[in-house]
Amino acid sequence: MLIAVPKEIKNNEFRVGLTPASVRELIGQGHQVIVETQASAGIGLTDDIYRTAGAEIVQTAEELFQRAEMIVKVKEPQPDECRMLREGQVLFTYLHLAPDPQQTRLLIESGVTAIAYETVTDHRGGLPLLTPMSEVAGRMSIQAGANCLEKVHGGSGVLLGGVAGVAPADVVVIGGGVVGTNAILMAMGMGARVTVLDRSLERLRALDMQFGSHLNTIYSTADMLEQYVLNADLVIGAVLVPGASAPKLVTREMLKGMRPGSVLVDVAIDQGGCFETSRATTHAEPTFIVENIVHYCVANMPGAVPHTSTFALNNATLPFVSRLANSGSAKALAGDHNLLAGLNVHRGQVTYEAVAQSLGYPYVPAKQALGID
Repeated sequence: MLIAVPKEIKNNEFRVGLTPASVRELIGQGHQVIVETQASAGIGLTDDIYRTAGAEIVQTAEELFQRAEMIVKVKEPQPDECRMLREGQVLFTYLHLAPDPQQTRLLIESGVTAIAYETVTDHRGGLPLLTPMSEVAGRMSIQAGANCLEKVHGGSGVLLGGVAGVAPADVVVIGGGVVGTNAILMAMGMGARVTVLDRSLERLRALDMQFGSHLNTIYSTADMLEQYVLNADLVIGAVLVPGASAPKLVTREMLKGMRPGSVLVDVAIDQGGCFETSRATTHAEPTFIVENIVHYCVANMPGAVPHTSTFALNNATLPFVSRLANSGSAKALAGDHNLLAGLNVHRGQVTYEAVAQSLGYPYVPAKQALGID
């Protein structure tokens, strides 16, 4: 199979779909790999390094998209990229379609087979291709929040860990999954007082066992959510409904009761955000202020640490890329229900139910779309 790796064009996105080591693995399996020039220059991986691994370097995205059988990216294709896709191609990347009607429409019109990293599952029902970036984003959320709390960035001027004689900041994490766990780890490591809210008692018990009495675990109800958010210096939105739009848990009205200069970090922004006042921002302009509350809503947070993120992501995606290339997409999808869960759009049909419901498209089950019994 001819596998193509374009240069990411989203704002301040320096990650790349395949590392040179991944390229070498795929070429060793008998495939061809083409890489757009300077695709990974942002993390110090030159064209010559890719050539040494066996890749062919192409000069333009247009040539790459025209020749490719499978395109491996990191972020969702931008509109100009979507228009270069065609029927019969496989696109393997993060998509986050539920809050993105334009991208969904363009993928449908292209006829491409679009497989989303974020909905591929594993034998335990986990999300193995989302996990590495959730780990990064969870840890970064605390770094970003601590920075936003500084007065020069519009924050209240509170130091996350406090100092001797001065109380630390109160951090509230909404959601105890991968993002939330990593946010807790960082916040506690920096000396903050941390509360996590979740609707799963099993998850709260696990977090209690992991972090002990220094972590405050609270079952999430509307009353408890409001009580803890109103008293927080920093709130991390770490809510995930796989493939669907995130629920709006923190309202504008709640913000009016928070201390001015408090900070919201919405890690769920890729799925539309879990704060009513959230809107996607970029690394170039990461924050905005509503009701005197600083909002950090960068939609590709791990892109700020592209070296770590690229290698962490490739560790998880390479086996799936190999499976798609070795068997062909149709056979690979038919033979692996976990990979099949990643199929979001196929030849003009929406094959992921949460996306269809969110955007008002007819839902065609993935097996039906592929003609699988």
